[in-house]
Formats: sequence, structure tokens, C-alpha cells
Amino acid sequence: MKRLQVSLGERSYPIYVGSGLLDDASLLNAHVQGKECLVVTNETVAPLYLERLVAGLNVPKTDTLVLPDGERFKHLDTLKTIYDALLAKRHSRGTTLIALGGGVVGDMTGFAAATYQRGVNFIQVPTTLLAQVDSSVGGKTGVNHPLGKNMIGAFYQPGAVIADIDTLRTLPPREFRAGIAEVVKYGLICDAPFYRWLEERSAEINARDEAVLTEIVHRCCQAKADVVARDEREADIRAILNLGHTFGHAIEAVESYQGLLHGEAVAVGMLMAADLSWRLGWIERKLVDDLRGLLETLGLPVAAPAVMTPQSFLSAMALDKKVAAGLVRLVLLEALGSAIVTGDYAADKLQETLEIFCQN
Repeated sequence: MKRLQVSLGERSYPIYVGSGLLDDASLLNAHVQGKECLVVTNETVAPLYLERLVAGLNVPKTDTLVLPDGERFKHLDTLKTIYDALLAKRHSRGTTLIALGGGVVGDMTGFAAATYQRGVNFIQVPTTLLAQVDSSVGGKTGVNHPLGKNMIGAFYQPGAVIADIDTLRTLPPREFRAGIAEVVKYGLICDAPFYRWLEERSAEINARDEAVLTEIVHRCCQAKADVVARDEREADIRAILNLGHTFGHAIEAVESYQGLLHGEAVAVGMLMAADLSWRLGWIERKLVDDLRGLLETLGLPVAAPAVMTPQSFLSAMALDKKVAAGLVRLVLLEALGSAIVTGDYAADKLQETLEIFCQN
């Protein structure tokens, strides 16, 4: 087992990465506060891991809640069911919420924890690659609105993150590939050697080699922990973690969260960001082509869905949280391993990128 620390003063917490962690009851129990907890999961994960997790809990009052599965259920109505369960079962301010699942479960459970009785303890137990390397770390919680992704939420740190690599064995192939997009992101924005390491190990990644996956989750969590420790509330440097997300969120919103998966949309968005960076003269064309090849090798999409048009992109991007003074701020690449957040780019170059990707 590998142990990391997200250093945020009194809000600091550990991240555990390894195999068989769901069966280590002492690990989870060490981070449960009080004598009551609610385990929140979804209908896909529950049959696989809920019984195992609950069996190891040494908590006098343990309740469970199974939510529907999918990004399209990440909204206020579903969030209300978590509050309903907490209130119906009379959970106090001393309760602990445990998020067992992917990014949707983690985001909604975290938001419920941030707001139930003005804040209760919660633990992230991510079971998807995307959640293990990204969404479970850093304290971003929230739900979607029909007009924009994650527009309603709060920064609220978990008490611990427990990432059991074994759960990735049951992950459907498409979900696994979607998580890889966030892995590639870390190499692009802050770790060029890691990006090249990924290129050399694409076969092992596709085969879900345990040692390779453990190293991936550990390295990505360390990178995110470092960024979050420097900028917890995304006032500055943390925004680079959103490479490809402004384009990707636009795709998700236009498709009403029923088309590409989040990671798939981010993959397209990262390539679009790289293409724009090249058009602005910031990076060489070879990096764009290399990225396209890597994404294709890892089974990820590299073109916008047919439903997207330049105008639909621009309309959805205008609602992004990074918009400032009317300018859509984008995360772009200055070089492999170096990213910036800026609204200072030529609008005609953005239009070229949008037109090219909407023609594919």
C-alpha cells in the first residue's frame, strides 16, 4: 500500500493506494467519526462491493443508500434523496458519509456532506479509474444543472481517500478508458516524463496491469495533491487541472450528459486545447499528432460528436465556471508538461479549432 498526504493544514488528509484495501477494515474504521454512518453507492457498484465494505465497518449505526447510475442523475433531485435518507434515519452532525463509487457518487456525497447540518465528515472510496486519479482528491463537490456541469457545489475536503486498485478489474472497458483520459492530462500539464512513460506502456495500460495501474494512481494522486495544496479553491494554479474540460463540458451539456462519458469528452477537449495551442504558435504540431495517436491507442475518441457545431460549443462554453469578465478562459499548453490558464488568445484561432473538430 502507498500512502500520500494532501497538505491543507487542519483539513489535511491521507490518500491510500493499493490492492485489497476494501478488505482492510481497520483502514476505513480509522477515519469514521462517531457511531453512525451512511454509505452512498449506486446500483452498479452495490452488488459488487457494498456488502464487503459494510461487513468491515465497526459502526453501531450503519445505513446504506443506492442511487441510480450515470452522469444524467447527477442533479438536485438525486441529491435530495441523500438528504431524505439522512433525515429519515435521524443522522446527527456526528455522522460520516462514505462515498463508494465513481465520480458522480463521490461528487454528490461530498456535496451532501458539505451541506447536511452545515457539514459532516465523509470518506471517498473511489471504484473507477477516473475517480481514483482525479475526482476523489481535492474536495470539489457538486451537481450539474441543465445549462452547465458542476455549476452547483462546494469545496469540501474528505477525511480520507481509499483507492483499492482491485476495483478496477470489474470496471467496464469504456469506463476504464474514460479514466485514462484524466491520467494523460497530468502528463500534459505538469509531468512530461510521466507522459512519455505512458506512451511506452500503452499495452500494459490496456491490459490493466496491476503494477502499472498502482503506479498510475499513485503518481496522479501525488500530482493533484501537490496542486491542491498550493491552491485549494482554484484561485490560480489549480485551474490547470481542467485541461480539456471547458471543451469537454460543452460536449456533455449539449448532449444532455447522455452521449460521451466525462473522460471521453475530456479526451476530445484535450486534443482541441492542444490544437488551439499549436495554432497560436505555442507548441509544435508533433505534440498534437503524438497526443492524437496516444488517445487513439488507448481507445479514446478524438473528434467532437456529430451533434456539435462551433456555435453550440461557444454557447455552452460561455456558461463555464472559468468565464471571467465575459472572456472564456481556457487551459492551454505552452509545452509538454507546462500549461497555463488564459483568456488572451485570438478568437479566430479558436474558431478554426472548433470548425476543424466539428467537421471530423
